[in-house]
Amino acid sequence: MAQGNGLSDAYTATLSRLRAQKGYKSVLGLEVLMWVLYSERPLRAEELRHALGVEIGSADLDPENVPALRTLVASCLGLVTIEVSSSTVRLVHFTLQEHLSSDPTLFHSPHSAIAEVYLTYLNFGSIRCLSPTLEQAPSKAPLLEYASVYWGRHARRGMAENIKILALGLLDRFSGHISAQLLLLHHHNRLFEEPYYYGTEGPTGFTGIHGAAFLGIVEVAAAVLDMKKWDVNATDCTGSTALIWAAIRGHGGVVKMLLEREDVNPDQADTDYGQTPLLWAAENGHEGVVKLLLERGDVNPGQADTIFGRTPLSLAAENGHSRVVKMLLEREDVNPD
Repeated sequence: MAQGNGLSDAYTATLSRLRAQKGYKSVLGLEVLMWVLYSERPLRAEELRHALGVEIGSADLDPENVPALRTLVASCLGLVTIEVSSSTVRLVHFTLQEHLSSDPTLFHSPHSAIAEVYLTYLNFGSIRCLSPTLEQAPSKAPLLEYASVYWGRHARRGMAENIKILALGLLDRFSGHISAQLLLLHHHNRLFEEPYYYGTEGPTGFTGIHGAAFLGIVEVAAAVLDMKKWDVNATDCTGSTALIWAAIRGHGGVVKMLLEREDVNPDQADTDYGQTPLLWAAENGHEGVVKLLLERGDVNPGQADTIFGRTPLSLAAENGHSRVVKMLLEREDVNPD
Protein backbone atom coordinates (compact mmCIF):
# COMPACT_ATOMS: atom_id res chain seq x y z
CA MET A 1 0.00 0.00 0.00
CA ALA A 2 1.13 3.56 -0.68
CA GLN A 3 0.54 4.50 2.96
CA GLY A 4 3.08 1.95 4.10
CA ASN A 5 6.06 3.26 2.21
CA GLY A 6 5.70 7.02 2.29
CA LEU A 7 4.40 7.29 -1.26
CA SER A 8 1.01 8.48 -0.06
CA ASP A 9 2.48 11.71 1.33
CA ALA A 10 4.40 12.24 -1.89
CA TYR A 11 1.27 11.73 -3.98
CA THR A 12 -0.72 14.12 -1.77
CA ALA A 13 1.95 16.79 -2.12
CA THR A 14 2.12 16.36 -5.90
CA LEU A 15 -1.66 16.58 -6.22
CA SER A 16 -1.59 19.80 -4.21
CA ARG A 17 1.01 21.23 -6.60
CA LEU A 18 -1.04 20.00 -9.55
CA ARG A 19 -4.12 21.85 -8.31
CA ALA A 20 -2.07 24.99 -7.75
CA GLN A 21 -0.95 25.18 -11.39
CA LYS A 22 -2.00 28.32 -13.22
CA GLY A 23 -4.59 28.48 -15.95
CA TYR A 24 -5.88 25.40 -17.72
CA LYS A 25 -3.09 23.10 -16.57
CA SER A 26 -4.72 22.40 -13.22
CA VAL A 27 -8.01 21.31 -14.80
CA LEU A 28 -6.24 19.36 -17.54
CA GLY A 29 -4.02 17.50 -15.07
CA LEU A 30 -7.00 16.31 -13.01
CA GLU A 31 -8.92 15.33 -16.14
CA VAL A 32 -6.01 13.22 -17.38
CA LEU A 33 -5.82 11.41 -14.04
CA MET A 34 -9.56 10.77 -14.07
CA TRP A 35 -9.54 9.33 -17.59
CA VAL A 36 -6.55 7.10 -16.96
CA LEU A 37 -7.95 5.89 -13.64
CA TYR A 38 -11.48 5.06 -14.79
CA SER A 39 -11.04 3.86 -18.38
CA GLU A 40 -12.08 0.28 -19.11
CA ARG A 41 -8.75 -0.40 -20.79
CA PRO A 42 -5.51 1.63 -21.09
CA LEU A 43 -6.06 4.54 -23.45
CA ARG A 44 -3.65 5.28 -26.26
CA ALA A 45 -2.24 8.78 -26.28
CA GLU A 46 -4.24 9.82 -29.35
CA GLU A 47 -7.45 8.48 -27.84
CA LEU A 48 -6.93 10.47 -24.66
CA ARG A 49 -5.98 13.64 -26.52
CA HIS A 50 -9.18 13.55 -28.56
CA ALA A 51 -11.32 12.70 -25.52
CA LEU A 52 -9.96 15.75 -23.73
CA GLY A 53 -10.68 17.85 -26.82
CA VAL A 54 -14.41 17.09 -26.89
CA GLU A 55 -16.53 20.06 -25.90
CA ILE A 56 -19.90 19.08 -24.40
CA GLY A 57 -22.75 20.52 -26.43
CA SER A 58 -20.71 21.04 -29.58
CA ALA A 59 -21.76 19.68 -32.97
CA ASP A 60 -18.29 18.50 -33.94
CA LEU A 61 -14.71 18.28 -32.78
CA ASP A 62 -12.62 21.43 -32.93
CA PRO A 63 -9.00 20.34 -33.59
CA GLU A 64 -7.77 23.40 -31.70
CA ASN A 65 -9.33 21.99 -28.51
CA VAL A 66 -7.22 18.81 -28.70
CA PRO A 67 -4.30 19.28 -26.26
CA ALA A 68 -0.75 18.53 -27.32
CA LEU A 69 0.70 15.37 -25.82
CA ARG A 70 3.54 17.29 -24.23
CA THR A 71 1.06 19.63 -22.51
CA LEU A 72 -1.06 16.71 -21.38
CA VAL A 73 1.85 14.91 -19.73
CA ALA A 74 3.38 18.06 -18.25
CA SER A 75 0.11 19.02 -16.56
CA CYS A 76 0.26 15.82 -14.47
CA LEU A 77 3.65 16.66 -12.90
CA GLY A 78 5.09 13.19 -13.41
CA LEU A 79 2.03 11.23 -12.25
CA VAL A 80 1.44 9.69 -15.68
CA THR A 81 3.77 8.18 -18.24
CA ILE A 82 3.54 7.14 -21.89
CA GLU A 83 4.40 3.49 -22.51
CA VAL A 84 6.62 3.53 -25.58
CA SER A 85 5.77 0.05 -26.92
CA SER A 86 1.98 0.60 -26.96
CA SER A 87 1.70 4.42 -26.83
CA THR A 88 -0.70 4.02 -23.91
CA VAL A 89 -1.02 6.49 -21.05
CA ARG A 90 -0.54 4.93 -17.62
CA LEU A 91 -0.24 6.03 -14.02
CA VAL A 92 3.37 6.18 -12.90
CA HIS A 93 2.90 3.36 -10.33
CA PHE A 94 0.13 0.99 -9.25
CA THR A 95 0.15 2.55 -5.78
CA LEU A 96 -1.01 5.82 -7.33
CA GLN A 97 -4.18 4.06 -8.45
CA GLU A 98 -4.78 2.94 -4.86
CA HIS A 99 -4.16 6.47 -3.62
CA LEU A 100 -6.50 8.14 -6.12
CA SER A 101 -9.22 5.53 -5.63
CA SER A 102 -9.15 6.01 -1.86
CA ASP A 103 -10.39 9.61 -2.17
CA PRO A 104 -14.08 9.60 -3.25
CA THR A 105 -14.12 13.42 -3.37
CA LEU A 106 -11.32 13.76 -5.91
CA PHE A 107 -13.51 13.22 -9.00
CA HIS A 108 -17.22 13.98 -9.28
CA SER A 109 -19.24 11.31 -11.13
CA PRO A 110 -16.30 10.19 -13.31
CA HIS A 111 -18.17 7.52 -15.27
CA SER A 112 -20.99 9.94 -16.04
CA ALA A 113 -18.46 12.54 -17.24
CA ILE A 114 -16.71 9.97 -19.44
CA ALA A 115 -19.97 8.64 -20.90
CA GLU A 116 -21.09 12.19 -21.71
CA VAL A 117 -17.90 12.83 -23.67
CA TYR A 118 -18.14 9.57 -25.60
CA LEU A 119 -21.81 10.07 -26.50
CA THR A 120 -21.16 13.66 -27.54
CA TYR A 121 -18.36 12.37 -29.76
CA LEU A 122 -20.49 9.60 -31.31
CA ASN A 123 -23.20 12.15 -32.10
CA PHE A 124 -20.75 14.43 -33.93
CA GLY A 125 -21.66 15.10 -37.55
CA SER A 126 -18.26 13.92 -38.77
CA ILE A 127 -18.80 10.57 -37.03
CA ARG A 128 -22.39 10.11 -38.14
CA CYS A 129 -21.43 10.53 -41.78
CA LEU A 130 -18.93 7.63 -41.68
CA SER A 131 -19.96 4.48 -43.52
CA PRO A 132 -21.52 1.85 -41.22
CA THR A 133 -19.82 -0.89 -43.25
CA LEU A 134 -16.28 0.08 -42.23
CA GLU A 135 -14.62 -2.75 -40.31
CA GLN A 136 -12.33 -0.51 -38.28
CA ALA A 137 -12.26 3.10 -37.18
CA PRO A 138 -10.46 5.45 -39.60
CA SER A 139 -7.21 7.01 -38.41
CA LYS A 140 -8.81 10.46 -38.37
CA ALA A 141 -11.16 9.26 -35.61
CA PRO A 142 -8.85 7.65 -33.02
CA LEU A 143 -11.44 7.80 -30.23
CA LEU A 144 -14.17 6.04 -32.22
CA GLU A 145 -13.38 2.41 -31.40
CA TYR A 146 -13.16 2.90 -27.64
CA ALA A 147 -16.20 5.20 -27.52
CA SER A 148 -18.31 2.73 -29.52
CA VAL A 149 -17.43 -0.30 -27.42
CA TYR A 150 -17.32 1.16 -23.92
CA TRP A 151 -19.72 4.08 -23.63
CA GLY A 152 -22.43 1.74 -22.39
CA ARG A 153 -20.31 0.40 -19.53
CA HIS A 154 -19.54 3.91 -18.32
CA ALA A 155 -23.20 4.93 -18.68
CA ARG A 156 -24.36 1.97 -16.59
CA ARG A 157 -22.01 3.08 -13.80
CA GLY A 158 -22.88 6.77 -14.03
CA MET A 159 -26.39 7.23 -15.39
CA ALA A 160 -27.81 10.75 -15.57
CA GLU A 161 -30.56 12.51 -17.51
CA ASN A 162 -28.13 14.16 -19.93
CA ILE A 163 -26.58 10.76 -20.63
CA LYS A 164 -29.99 9.30 -21.45
CA ILE A 165 -30.78 12.15 -23.87
CA LEU A 166 -27.46 11.73 -25.69
CA ALA A 167 -27.88 7.94 -25.78
CA LEU A 168 -31.34 8.25 -27.33
CA GLY A 169 -29.92 10.58 -29.96
CA LEU A 170 -27.38 7.91 -30.90
CA LEU A 171 -29.76 4.94 -30.74
CA ASP A 172 -32.41 6.69 -32.80
CA ARG A 173 -30.42 5.91 -35.98
CA PHE A 174 -28.27 3.10 -34.62
CA SER A 175 -28.64 0.61 -37.48
CA GLY A 176 -26.90 3.07 -39.80
CA HIS A 177 -24.20 4.23 -37.38
CA ILE A 178 -20.62 3.00 -37.49
CA SER A 179 -20.56 2.66 -33.70
CA ALA A 180 -23.12 -0.17 -33.93
CA GLN A 181 -20.87 -1.89 -36.45
CA LEU A 182 -17.79 -1.57 -34.22
CA LEU A 183 -19.75 -2.73 -31.17
CA LEU A 184 -20.90 -5.92 -32.90
CA LEU A 185 -17.49 -6.62 -34.42
CA HIS A 186 -15.85 -6.26 -31.02
CA HIS A 187 -18.40 -8.61 -29.47
CA HIS A 188 -17.54 -11.34 -31.94
CA ASN A 189 -13.97 -10.75 -33.09
CA ARG A 190 -12.41 -9.98 -29.74
CA LEU A 191 -14.57 -12.06 -27.46
CA PHE A 192 -15.22 -14.87 -29.96
CA GLU A 193 -18.83 -14.94 -28.94
CA GLU A 194 -21.86 -15.93 -30.96
CA PRO A 195 -24.01 -14.99 -32.72
CA TYR A 196 -21.57 -14.66 -35.58
CA TYR A 197 -21.33 -11.24 -37.19
CA TYR A 198 -19.65 -10.74 -40.55
CA GLY A 199 -20.02 -6.98 -40.72
CA THR A 200 -19.64 -6.66 -44.49
CA GLU A 201 -23.13 -5.21 -44.93
CA GLY A 202 -23.15 -3.15 -41.76
CA PRO A 203 -25.39 -3.43 -38.68
CA THR A 204 -28.63 -3.68 -40.65
CA GLY A 205 -31.63 -4.12 -38.39
CA PHE A 206 -29.56 -3.58 -35.22
CA THR A 207 -31.89 -0.82 -34.11
CA GLY A 208 -32.07 1.27 -30.97
CA ILE A 209 -34.01 -1.42 -29.10
CA HIS A 210 -31.39 -4.04 -30.01
CA GLY A 211 -28.58 -1.70 -28.94
CA ALA A 212 -30.26 -0.85 -25.64
CA ALA A 213 -30.79 -4.55 -24.88
CA PHE A 214 -27.20 -5.40 -25.86
CA LEU A 215 -25.81 -2.68 -23.57
CA GLY A 216 -28.17 -3.46 -20.69
CA ILE A 217 -28.82 0.09 -19.51
CA VAL A 218 -32.26 -0.19 -17.93
CA GLU A 219 -33.06 3.54 -17.97
CA VAL A 220 -32.12 3.87 -21.63
CA ALA A 221 -33.95 0.68 -22.61
CA ALA A 222 -37.11 1.96 -20.90
CA ALA A 223 -36.88 5.26 -22.78
CA VAL A 224 -36.31 3.46 -26.09
CA LEU A 225 -39.36 1.26 -25.49
CA ASP A 226 -41.42 4.36 -24.74
CA MET A 227 -40.52 5.71 -28.17
CA LYS A 228 -42.58 2.83 -29.69
CA LYS A 229 -40.60 3.18 -32.87
CA TRP A 230 -39.48 -0.39 -33.43
CA ASP A 231 -41.04 -3.86 -33.44
CA VAL A 232 -39.81 -5.40 -30.19
CA ASN A 233 -39.76 -8.88 -31.79
CA ALA A 234 -37.87 -7.82 -34.93
CA THR A 235 -34.62 -9.62 -35.75
CA ASP A 236 -31.39 -7.87 -36.69
CA CYS A 237 -28.44 -8.70 -38.95
CA THR A 238 -27.49 -11.60 -36.67
CA GLY A 239 -31.02 -12.97 -36.60
CA SER A 240 -31.45 -11.91 -32.96
CA THR A 241 -34.26 -10.10 -31.18
CA ALA A 242 -33.77 -7.53 -28.43
CA LEU A 243 -34.74 -10.15 -25.83
CA ILE A 244 -32.15 -12.58 -27.21
CA TRP A 245 -29.40 -9.96 -26.91
CA ALA A 246 -30.37 -9.17 -23.33
CA ALA A 247 -30.34 -12.93 -22.57
CA ILE A 248 -26.96 -13.48 -24.25
CA ARG A 249 -25.41 -10.62 -22.32
CA GLY A 250 -27.05 -11.50 -19.01
CA HIS A 251 -28.86 -8.19 -18.53
CA GLY A 252 -31.57 -9.33 -16.16
CA GLY A 253 -33.09 -5.88 -15.67
CA VAL A 254 -33.72 -5.44 -19.39
CA VAL A 255 -34.95 -9.04 -19.73
CA LYS A 256 -37.47 -8.43 -16.93
CA MET A 257 -38.62 -5.21 -18.57
CA LEU A 258 -39.12 -6.88 -21.94
CA LEU A 259 -40.94 -9.86 -20.44
CA GLU A 260 -43.44 -7.51 -18.79
CA ARG A 261 -44.63 -6.39 -22.22
CA GLU A 262 -47.61 -8.18 -23.74
CA ASP A 263 -46.22 -7.86 -27.26
CA VAL A 264 -42.95 -9.69 -26.54
CA ASN A 265 -42.59 -13.30 -27.62
CA PRO A 266 -40.45 -14.84 -24.83
CA ASP A 267 -39.78 -18.06 -26.74
CA GLN A 268 -38.91 -16.64 -30.16
CA ALA A 269 -35.74 -18.24 -31.54
CA ASP A 270 -33.12 -16.42 -33.57
CA THR A 271 -33.17 -17.03 -37.30
CA ASP A 272 -29.54 -18.19 -37.66
CA TYR A 273 -29.13 -20.79 -34.89
CA GLY A 274 -32.70 -21.49 -33.87
CA GLN A 275 -31.87 -20.72 -30.23
CA THR A 276 -34.47 -19.23 -27.92
CA PRO A 277 -33.60 -16.66 -25.23
CA LEU A 278 -33.58 -19.51 -22.68
CA LEU A 279 -31.09 -21.48 -24.75
CA TRP A 280 -28.77 -18.47 -25.01
CA ALA A 281 -29.03 -17.67 -21.31
CA ALA A 282 -28.38 -21.29 -20.32
CA GLU A 283 -25.39 -21.57 -22.66
CA ASN A 284 -23.82 -18.47 -21.14
CA GLY A 285 -24.65 -19.36 -17.54
CA HIS A 286 -26.83 -16.35 -16.73
CA GLU A 287 -28.74 -17.75 -13.78
CA GLY A 288 -30.93 -14.71 -13.14
CA VAL A 289 -32.08 -14.58 -16.74
CA VAL A 290 -32.74 -18.33 -16.82
CA LYS A 291 -34.86 -17.96 -13.67
CA LEU A 292 -36.90 -15.12 -15.18
CA LEU A 293 -37.58 -17.13 -18.33
CA LEU A 294 -38.45 -20.33 -16.49
CA GLU A 295 -41.04 -18.45 -14.46
CA ARG A 296 -42.99 -17.94 -17.66
CA GLY A 297 -45.63 -20.44 -18.62
CA ASP A 298 -45.06 -19.76 -22.31
CA VAL A 299 -41.35 -20.70 -22.38
CA ASN A 300 -40.52 -24.30 -23.28
CA PRO A 301 -37.61 -25.39 -21.00
CA GLY A 302 -36.82 -28.40 -23.17
CA GLN A 303 -36.92 -26.80 -26.60
CA ALA A 304 -33.83 -27.64 -28.67
CA ASP A 305 -32.16 -25.41 -31.22
CA THR A 306 -32.81 -26.13 -34.87
CA ILE A 307 -29.17 -26.51 -35.95
CA PHE A 308 -27.59 -28.98 -33.52
CA GLY A 309 -30.59 -30.13 -31.50
CA ARG A 310 -29.12 -28.91 -28.19
CA THR A 311 -31.44 -28.26 -25.26
CA PRO A 312 -30.91 -25.65 -22.50
CA LEU A 313 -29.84 -28.46 -20.16
CA SER A 314 -27.24 -29.88 -22.55
CA LEU A 315 -25.75 -26.44 -23.27
CA ALA A 316 -25.57 -25.53 -19.60
CA ALA A 317 -23.94 -28.88 -18.78
CA GLU A 318 -21.44 -28.63 -21.63
CA ASN A 319 -20.29 -25.21 -20.47
CA GLY A 320 -20.05 -26.16 -16.79
CA HIS A 321 -22.88 -23.96 -15.51
CA SER A 322 -23.83 -26.19 -12.60
CA ARG A 323 -26.36 -23.85 -11.00
CA VAL A 324 -28.28 -23.49 -14.24
CA VAL A 325 -28.18 -27.29 -14.62
CA LYS A 326 -29.58 -27.66 -11.09
CA MET A 327 -32.30 -25.10 -11.82
CA LEU A 328 -33.38 -27.02 -14.92
CA LEU A 329 -33.23 -30.44 -13.29
CA GLU A 330 -35.59 -29.26 -10.55
CA ARG A 331 -38.35 -28.98 -13.13
CA GLU A 332 -40.59 -31.92 -13.91
CA ASP A 333 -40.95 -30.88 -17.55
CA VAL A 334 -37.21 -31.15 -18.29
CA ASN A 335 -35.87 -34.46 -19.59
CA PRO A 336 -32.54 -35.10 -17.80
CA ASP A 337 -31.48 -37.64 -20.42
